[in-house]
Formats: sequence, structure tokens, C-alpha cells
Amino acid sequence: MGRLLGGLTTKIHALIDAEGLPVKLALTAGQAHDGRSAAGMLDTIGPGQALLADAAYDSDALRRQMKAHGGWACVKPMPNRREKPPFSRYLYRFRNVVERFFNRIKHYRAIATRYEKHDANYLALVKLAAIRL
Repeated sequence: MGRLLGGLTTKIHALIDAEGLPVKLALTAGQAHDGRSAAGMLDTIGPGQALLADAAYDSDALRRQMKAHGGWACVKPMPNRREKPPFSRYLYRFRNVVERFFNRIKHYRAIATRYEKHDANYLALVKLAAIRL
């Protein structure tokens, strides 16, 4: 759990396939940067696949890692970037599949309110909810 102004928080990171089903799930503290936590999740992406992510994941290191795996990172660039990398607005529209996944798992009360205090138990609940999907 991380501590922010609102209290204790946790972020759920999910790698979702095109059908909205989870491939990989991870937890980080609420104050942790999103881009750094994504690096450990990208080993399942292969050649010819695309990573669709929001601006929080915009980094040159993530793009280099995707290129090394043979994939392409369609990540919305931060507005203050001087050299904007290639970005497809058409492909970015399909990122709503990830948002719909998070909406569906938040229907489970234990996940939305985080009753579990231990990370391993909470991640297990998130995975159980993902299995039910």
C-alpha cells in the first residue's frame, strides 16, 4: 500500500488482450510511477503486437523495450514532450478495452473497497475476479 493525501492507496496494473481478458496483473503502491512498473510486465508481448497505454506510460525506455520485443508502443505522448514519437489516434481508440476491464472488476466489492490489507491476498482477489470474467 502506498500513502497519498487521501490515505492508503494501491494501483492495479493489467496487461489485457484484444478481447478484454487479462494476460498479466500486478500491484504497486499508489505513489509509484506507472511507467517504471510496466517494464516487468512487457515480457509477454511478442513480435507484431502493439501496446496501447495512456500518457502515464510515455517513456523512451518503454518504447525501446517494446522495439526489442518486436512490438510497437502506441502510447499517447506527454503534452510537454519536445520530440513527439509516432502515435496512432485510430489505434489508441481501442484502449477502452482496458478501461472496460477495470470497470468490470470494480463491480466486486472486495476489490473496489480493498478489504484485504496484504498485497498477496489482494492480488489473489483481483485474479479471482479476472478469472470470473
